[in-house]
Amino acid sequence: MEARFPDPSPAIAIAAMPHVDFRTPRVYVDAPLAAGGRIALGPGPVNHLVHVLRCRTGDPVLLFNGRDGEWHAALARAGKDWVAALGERARAQPAPGDLHLLFAPLKHARLDYLVQKAVEMGVSRIAPVITRHTQVARVNLARMRANVIEAAQQCGVLALPEVAEPVDLPRAIAGADRLLIFCDEEAELADPLAALRAAPQGLPPALLIGPEGGFAAEERAVLLRHPHVLRLALGPRILRADTAAVAALALVQAVLGDWRGAAAR
Repeated sequence: MEARFPDPSPAIAIAAMPHVDFRTPRVYVDAPLAAGGRIALGPGPVNHLVHVLRCRTGDPVLLFNGRDGEWHAALARAGKDWVAALGERARAQPAPGDLHLLFAPLKHARLDYLVQKAVEMGVSRIAPVITRHTQVARVNLARMRANVIEAAQQCGVLALPEVAEPVDLPRAIAGADRLLIFCDEEAELADPLAALRAAPQGLPPALLIGPEGGFAAEERAVLLRHPHVLRLALGPRILRADTAAVAALALVQAVLGDWRGAAAR
């Protein structure tokens, strides 16, 4: 019998995602990008392209700097140095998002994971917050920025989030005209999507993830006095801080962020 297959056309219109070339190596460079330019490549990109990926003169690469979009380029030699000769722009720089992630710092491996997922989820500012029960006294900002670049290179992200200096909780939330979404383990269990839909409109969101030991009583009091605060419960199970951040970011992006599609923004 002749096989019959369902109509492949979708029942609803879905906005197409921009094409991202994942076959060509992508490299972040801290330099202006324009057609016809030649960018000197530092030791890190050279090691990745030449020694790890075995690229050679003339091989294609993609360059981005977080400001000028993504550009086609070709590897070339300038004496003993490696350079990239720029051709046409592959993708325009997207409009920046406006989603802040505030969190109590974690130990190395889990902090690496959190930063990488924040980049993938579209966070525009990553801000460590020192609280009473924060378990990590020192924050390696250089390591955090390196994780931002690595995640952007791997996932086709062009807009790099800012990595802020660590500050204490009162300074982190003071004077911020934002909707402060406070993941509170003491909040009454409720539908988090419904809670976000009922939040005040027009304010950009800032998501706050607390330390593994929870917020101190005086810190919770400071949070609850914030003029635009939303306490958010993340379900009946206890989540690690890095897991809670990913779960909450997904909820926020789905209701208030760019997962809604262009028509909703």
